[in-house]
Amino acid sequence: MTKDAALKNRTCCFRVIALFLCVCFALAGCANDGGKPSADPGSAEKIVEEIAVDYGTYGDQAAQRIDALLNELSSLDAGAGTRWRSVMDLWTSAQLGKPLHYDVLPDGLPDTDELCIVVLGFQLNPDGSMKDELIERLTVALNSAQKYPNAYIVCTGGGTAAENESASEAGEMAKWLAAQGVDRKRIIVEDHSVTTAQNALFTYDILTSLYPSVKKLAIVSSDYHIATGELLFQAESILRANAPGNEKLEVVSNAAWKAPSGTLSAMFQAGALIELFGDVETAFDIYYDNYDIHALPALNE
Repeated sequence: MTKDAALKNRTCCFRVIALFLCVCFALAGCANDGGKPSADPGSAEKIVEEIAVDYGTYGDQAAQRIDALLNELSSLDAGAGTRWRSVMDLWTSAQLGKPLHYDVLPDGLPDTDELCIVVLGFQLNPDGSMKDELIERLTVALNSAQKYPNAYIVCTGGGTAAENESASEAGEMAKWLAAQGVDRKRIIVEDHSVTTAQNALFTYDILTSLYPSVKKLAIVSSDYHIATGELLFQAESILRANAPGNEKLEVVSNAAWKAPSGTLSAMFQAGALIELFGDVETAFDIYYDNYDIHALPALNE
């Protein structure tokens, strides 16, 4: 589910579901946490879109214009400007996704219910069975769950089986972990998401509303997906916080399966951040390569 190619193979119904669910949760987040900007949301949305697409397209070459856009956003909504500056600091950091830990979480994490291991899903086979890549991610999660027996484990991912509507990524993942001996009381199922951004959105709501002991997250996925997962889960916590430093969840580590191939572009990450903000239509234009960057000002302007 997390590769660009996999997203393009999704049916149109996922786009409709994504739009409905993400908008609902984004609106709920605005009401409950005050983390998303409220002043002139149309203008703020356009600025955030331009910030994300500029960096996704031009990288550090766009630093000067991104800084100007962040200042513009701050003048419109001071809270939004502060939050998005923190998000951009995270996204542009050379330390994002590093150090990368293979096969199992590292030593030194809290072995309490303060820690939650977040396993990112992967598109199912048409019949609802799991692909090898998802099983490999689960094997890393199992190793980590055995190392930290008091941590929760969140399985993320909705229905992505073209010929089996009853199957979900998270549901199949949870069954596999339970079959390996993981206590079902430790397993949390988030089975509505169809994108990594929605993994972050919906998992945040579940953990903060139902599991208040959880404060720290460890992301488990394929190695090429770790940085994106860390970015989105930490960004969601930043955007939901009522003030800088008051984030309810913190990404503290990762564990990865070493994939033989796979990449996620900066532009893909841009789309995912735009989706977190609530602009699902633009995000999916980016995912499906339908977004025209020429609609934005040229970089040298």
